Amino acid sequence: MRTAAVKYGGVQERVGVQMTRAQALRLRSLAEEAYQPAQYAHDLTFEEAERRIHALKAEIALADSF
Repeated sequence: MRTAAVKYGGVQERVGVQMTRAQALRLRSLAEEAYQPAQYAHDLTFEEAERRIHALKAEIALADSF
């Protein structure tokens, strides 16, 4: 997949780019911590990885609040 960038309002946004190595490591760790290993996949886009990371962080924070 080729790297594409769209500039909008002075902020560069990644479009269709694979997740970074750091995202992959963070997502795998969070997925294991939340007992949801299916949330990790090696072929996710940057945006989908970010979405899953944020969702897992929120779920873990909610579980920790009890």
